[in-house]
Amino acid sequence: MLELYIGFFLLIVGTLGSIIGPNVEDPLVRFLNIEVASCGVSLVFLAYDETLALMTYLAVNALLTIIIVRAILIRTMREDDEDREDMESIV
Repeated sequence: MLELYIGFFLLIVGTLGSIIGPNVEDPLVRFLNIEVASCGVSLVFLAYDETLALMTYLAVNALLTIIIVRAILIRTMREDDEDREDMESIV
């Protein structure tokens, strides 16, 4: 029963953190706040003893983590390239 309450707490705190938390403009910080919420969902699944749902959720979450982190890195690299091109055009 404790897992259920901790799961709901993490779900609410992670969701609020990704919406109105500190430094939400940074995509990596927002992603980490979403991960807190996803851990809460995992604990809720665990509390209800939904083993198949928990395993599926964790597997999909692991794949999505890799994809989202890669997308954040590519976006950051493209922004750096654009900034560098802007600086070169000024000089």
